[in-house]
Amino acid sequence: MHIVLFEDQAYQNLLPLVYYRPVYDLRCGITSIKDKIIRNFPKSTITLHARNYLANCLTRDHPSDFINKIPPGIDKVLFINGRCLTDLPADKILKYPGKDSAFVNGKTVVGAWLSRKNLDSLKKVIKERVLDYSDFANLEQEEVETKLINYPWDPVSNNGEQLITDFKFLTNENPEQLGDIHQDVTLLNPAQIHISEGAKLAPGVVIDADGGPVYIDKNVKILPNAVIEGPAFIGRDSLIKIGAKIYENTSIGEVCKVGGEVEESIIHAYSNKQHEGFLGRAYLGMWVNIGADTNNSDLKNDYGNVKVYVNGELIDSGSISVGLTMGDHSKTGINGMFNTGSNIGVSCNLYGSGFQPKYVPSFSWGGTDEGLSTYRIDKAIEVARRVMTRRKIEFTAVDEELFKSVFELSAPMRKKAGIKN
Repeated sequence: MHIVLFEDQAYQNLLPLVYYRPVYDLRCGITSIKDKIIRNFPKSTITLHARNYLANCLTRDHPSDFINKIPPGIDKVLFINGRCLTDLPADKILKYPGKDSAFVNGKTVVGAWLSRKNLDSLKKVIKERVLDYSDFANLEQEEVETKLINYPWDPVSNNGEQLITDFKFLTNENPEQLGDIHQDVTLLNPAQIHISEGAKLAPGVVIDADGGPVYIDKNVKILPNAVIEGPAFIGRDSLIKIGAKIYENTSIGEVCKVGGEVEESIIHAYSNKQHEGFLGRAYLGMWVNIGADTNNSDLKNDYGNVKVYVNGELIDSGSISVGLTMGDHSKTGINGMFNTGSNIGVSCNLYGSGFQPKYVPSFSWGGTDEGLSTYRIDKAIEVARRVMTRRKIEFTAVDEELFKSVFELSAPMRKKAGIKN
């Protein structure tokens, strides 16, 4: 079987989280959306389809997959929308129904089987652009129920459920407690706690899985008196600081440093929130640094629905609890304050007293005291190179090309917001 994991036009509603990645590389639960989908097809070949400017990064990071092309000799392909949270209607979509068909949820194509001439037309399209509903309009369609990631707060609101699902899959429902666990560590409901090899838990640590499973990956270090409530995930080589309070439905990715109070949030990977301060119902991208005593609100005083800027437009989230969304490589100074539903772009550097603007376009520099100006691309690249080098990761020509592409793509948003050059 050959699978095409595709992006559609709705990626725009997931910015800024997907400026530097395709939608299916968002983390939700323990793994990315892509990993959840692909593990259902262990013997399949894969095409990863994404916006053209992401192709070089995907080629570098996924050398065994096909990028924006279908290999020759394939005459039947299953297309799957990269925003699907794996609850695919298996009885309908995973088996060829005997004719080319599309499975839709409203005006969203969830999946489709294509062969022969229908496949030939799509082969050309995926080389050029993301897909949309009209690309499958000639196929017989069937309405199906499935869960889709539509907005930046969706991975957060689905995180607890996905943590439980991923835990069961990764442990084969047989978790182990390995690593160096001090005798004064408290494990509540150890049948729902997995501690991988190389992890080190110091005296006074409490892992509470009464409310859901806790997965601690390889070489994690948890310092004294930290408390983690499940469901939760702590990624490989991450550090949880002294006295940290990690509440339910939280995912902390690989090589992060986290302290203070975190609740119902996703920290993608290689990001730091080392100090005191509250992070709630938030999604932080990669290479983010949160300054000491930075806080975000995730609930309005009047308990009303939170409005969030999506792709530059203010919309009603339909939820009373939405925290901070912050794109990759963005940073805050000390005592940063973010209002409910704040949306901060990629490669921003924010500082100053009081609440930051609720919407900050990508590549912005400054804050409430002096206003915002454009973060020069050469400076942004130099800082990113320096930060990644500290983690022994090379900032390559491919990364530089990506930064420059996103800088240009996000320019209209800065202009619309009146950001100074």
